[in-house]
Amino acid sequence: MKSMNGKLGMAATLLLLSIVSTACSQSNNDANGGNAADTTTNAASGTNAAGGTNDAAANGAANAGNQPADAAADAATGGKGTLTVYLNDFDDIVKPMFEEQTGYKLDIVSGNGAEIMSRIEAEKGNPHWDVVWMDSMPSINGLDKQGELLTGWTPANASGLTDFSKSFVPADGAFYPTGTHAAGVIVYNKNEIKAEDAPKTWADFANAKYKGQIGMADPAVAAPAYPFVSWFFQDKGMDAGKDYFSALMKNGLHVYPKNPNVVEALKGGEIKVAALQESNAYVMKTQGDPIEIVWPEEGAPGSVRVAAIQKDTKNADAAKAFVEFLLDPKTQQALIDKGDESYFEPSVTGVQAKADRQANAKLVVAKADWAADNEATIKQWFSDQSVK
Repeated sequence: MKSMNGKLGMAATLLLLSIVSTACSQSNNDANGGNAADTTTNAASGTNAAGGTNDAAANGAANAGNQPADAAADAATGGKGTLTVYLNDFDDIVKPMFEEQTGYKLDIVSGNGAEIMSRIEAEKGNPHWDVVWMDSMPSINGLDKQGELLTGWTPANASGLTDFSKSFVPADGAFYPTGTHAAGVIVYNKNEIKAEDAPKTWADFANAKYKGQIGMADPAVAAPAYPFVSWFFQDKGMDAGKDYFSALMKNGLHVYPKNPNVVEALKGGEIKVAALQESNAYVMKTQGDPIEIVWPEEGAPGSVRVAAIQKDTKNADAAKAFVEFLLDPKTQQALIDKGDESYFEPSVTGVQAKADRQANAKLVVAKADWAADNEATIKQWFSDQSVK
């Protein structure tokens, strides 16, 4: 009996030690704001799936060895945790605005459209993002079709959407528009081309007198460039769309990775005419570059910036607060007044667009479903043309 009692005593002691160890481990984890959450955030902040890096990489590296600071920050915000947002613009302005207004912490992962979508694709099954906010409605619509987005929720601020913007909200409420800008207006160097000789329509781009002089951004890389080309393909039909862009390529069309590259080509004299995102165009004019902007009568293909929530987010309250924040007229006015892509048509009423932006500018937008269904085909076609 003495031997049996000894064994029972030892078992009880081991059980007690196990309970204490588990409790201490859980306590430490809670004090750190949840190490699992920090690990997820940091993983989303490293090298992107397309091989590039992003603005949140440095933050991820810092956070990995700064758990006590994270715990203190969580305590200061009532333990609300950190919201991870993937975006391609406005990263310098939304973080301080959102954190100050809501008390939530925000971790931003920024990159171009291809980088963000590649990252999301690579993270399927273990997404590190809570919200995606990009001017690439077809790509976000594709995520909806794949069942990746939270549906069935209507933000209170959605009641303030303009009639134009309401038309972009899908029936399942998977994403909401926060503004639309011209993915391409006609821009020309007025020192090289007289106003009477400048292109006035998109059909003019195929004119032989502009041979080798026209540039645009790559729809497979730049987020707004695909919405730009998709409108032509939908408006003309797939075959006629291919014929149109084939004619431009035969006329020496230059295709650059992103719109800033198009700007540099214009400034450097490599091209004299461009299909350029309106923010880049107006900034050039504001800076005194010798360019003129033409809004074609048939309309400028628009890129709709939309926000969507990851369906399995563990930060649903913060994610919804972020979408509400983006649909707040005060936020959109701040983006126009202070943002880096400040030329756009706001999605809600009570917001004033830039004073120097053309009044009643005509925007035409490809249907999101159609553009999403044909995105891979059209991008692959452009890619195939570039290697010929």
